[in-house]
Amino acid sequence: MHDTATLNERIWLAVAAIPPGRVSTYGHVAAAAGLPRGARRVGRALGALPAGSAIPWHRVINARGELSLSGRAGQEQRRRLLAEDVQVTDDGRIVRAAWRTTLYTFDD
Repeated sequence: MHDTATLNERIWLAVAAIPPGRVSTYGHVAAAAGLPRGARRVGRALGALPAGSAIPWHRVINARGELSLSGRAGQEQRRRLLAEDVQVTDDGRIVRAAWRTTLYTFDD
C-alpha cells in the first residue's frame, strides 16, 4: 500500500479532476484514486488539504447526494457550488444532473 502523503496526493488529483459545475461522491473519488471502499479516507485527505489549496474540495458530496459538511464549512460548500451553477436544494441536496461518476483513474 502507499504512504499517507501518496494517498493524499492521489485523492487530491482525483478531486481536481471534477470539473466546475459538477460534483462527485466520496466513494467515487476513492474508486478513482484506486481505493475502493475508501470513502472515509477521502474525507481525511480533504481535511488535510493545506490552507488556501486550489483543490475543489467543495465538489465532493456524500453518497445520499447531499452537502457533506455542516456549519460554516457547509455554508462555504453551498456558496461555492452555487457560484458554479450547481443546483442545491434548501435541505442541501444536489440536483442529480450535476453528478459526475467518471473521474481520472490511476494505473499502479
